[in-house]
Amino acid sequence: MANIISDETIEYVGILAKLELSPEEKEQAKKDMANMLDYIDTLNELDTSNVEPMSHVFPVNNVFREDVVTNGDDKEAILANAPERKDGAFVVPKTFD
Repeated sequence: MANIISDETIEYVGILAKLELSPEEKEQAKKDMANMLDYIDTLNELDTSNVEPMSHVFPVNNVFREDVVTNGDDKEAILANAPERKDGAFVVPKTFD
């Protein structure tokens, strides 16, 4: 295992992430990245040949209701609440000229 991260790699990652790292932070980042890569190597040792690929850990179900119009035909009842109406529509103040 023992992934070794070069100074150039840390510089490049810093540029990509738009980070200015001090020398101490660069050394710590090298250690952290090496530890992450070591962990990935450990995970790669697992036998996953009988594991079915999945996109979610939990089953995903549609939780939305059907889009059904229940009161769309009652135009007069809707317009009954309008303070002012014209030609079967609400009259509202102008918002711009």
